Amino acid sequence: MEFEKGSISIHTENIFPIIKKWLYSDKDIFIRELISNGCDAVSKHKRLVSLGEISENKSSDYKITVSVNKGEGTLKFIDNGIGMTEEEIKKIHKSSCFFRC
Repeated sequence: MEFEKGSISIHTENIFPIIKKWLYSDKDIFIRELISNGCDAVSKHKRLVSLGEISENKSSDYKITVSVNKGEGTLKFIDNGIGMTEEEIKKIHKSSCFFRC
């Protein structure tokens, strides 16, 4: 399996009103969901390593990082789990005009 590193940016001025109104009653729930997604990605990576389907994460221990940059107005959720396929990223990109790769 071949991996490529990338990122997805979300413009909060566009997405938070939708999240609050339609998906979650509180922004904190959305943040917990993103952290939970990172946990799932790490768990899936560990499982695939144990099955011998992918190589072990040699760069570092598994981790999920949440960082805040008030100057840039950004909140980043970073994990070193399984990641997403190119098809998954394209599906997200096509389904919402609020994401950019």
